[in-house]
Amino acid sequence: MPVNAVEVFRRHELPERSIPGLVLAALSVIVMPVLVHYKRRVAARLGSGALEAEARQTRVCAFLSAILLAGLGLNAWLGWWWADPVAGLAMVPLIAWEGWQAITGRTCCAD
Repeated sequence: MPVNAVEVFRRHELPERSIPGLVLAALSVIVMPVLVHYKRRVAARLGSGALEAEARQTRVCAFLSAILLAGLGLNAWLGWWWADPVAGLAMVPLIAWEGWQAITGRTCCAD
């Protein structure tokens, strides 16, 4: 992802506008936090570390969807071609952090 984003910057490549992408990202931003809430509630009732870990991953998905929506939206509505690769780069630290958490076995820990 970072290499592609840098290449897009270098070539000043204009991304296509994607209405389905905008709709899907917007729906994800709305639905994912609701899923997190209910998954955490059920996880607590069941005492399920696995479901709590799933809720964490769903929360990360919600954050990634918000970043995606920002990038797609700024490109579509304001013509900011650079917003899409910036959104991709903004995702990298979050993805790296979650990967590190998984490698070190902290996927089931509460925040």
